[in-house]
Amino acid sequence: MTKSTGDAWARDLNGQVAWVTGAGTGIGEAAAEALARAGMTVVLSGRRPEPLKALVAKLTDAGLKAEARPVDVVNRAAMLKAGAEIAKAHGRIDLLFGNAGINLTPRNWKDITDDPAVLDEWEQVLDINVKGVWNGIAAVLPTMRAQREGLIVTTSSMAGVNYSKVAGVPYGASKHAVMSLSAHLNTEEGNNGIRATAICPGEVATPILERRPVPVPAEDIARLIQPWDIAEVLLLLARMPTRTRLNEILVTPTYTRAAFQ
Repeated sequence: MTKSTGDAWARDLNGQVAWVTGAGTGIGEAAAEALARAGMTVVLSGRRPEPLKALVAKLTDAGLKAEARPVDVVNRAAMLKAGAEIAKAHGRIDLLFGNAGINLTPRNWKDITDDPAVLDEWEQVLDINVKGVWNGIAAVLPTMRAQREGLIVTTSSMAGVNYSKVAGVPYGASKHAVMSLSAHLNTEEGNNGIRATAICPGEVATPILERRPVPVPAEDIARLIQPWDIAEVLLLLARMPTRTRLNEILVTPTYTRAAFQ
């Protein structure tokens, strides 16, 4: 269903169901609120129950539809169970926003030269950023195939398009993998009505910046992409006609910091 919005047309999201991972902070938090305000029922997932409950309270107090479902995206059995239970409870899943992701401070090859144990931390980045994405996809595919419609959006990165020393080795590798997962979805599932988009932001002002080896100067934070900017991109995708998909979206700050010049 579409509705007129001035000279444009947008899908009506009222009554649709969205599942957002990594919903406790940053991009996930902003996205969940934006989708709820657009009329969707949002299911919020993350490893920590407290921020999820706080966001659900904020949204429901505003008369919006939201519920918390804490789950570790790396736990495949738990993710498959969550996907099945969401579909059973709501009758459908229209949008999966696979947003859960981490980075760490020791992120370059010199770091494992100094301490090989850092490889264990690198593995955690790959587990959450890659396995977490495909676990989410596996959890919603049966429902989306059955309803012949669905949108799967993943938070990739400009580090998944290019190679970024600032982002680091494991994070960059994980985001290149996410690009492949999303592209293969479109190739294999498009004729089932399933659309996939990889959003590729540059620097975003989220808590993940706190793990940077070289902190971002405070005066630059306001010049970065803000979580609500990515939420607006997600709303654009959700409102697109189902006949059309945007395979990849590159999002960068207008201002180029010295570190990237």
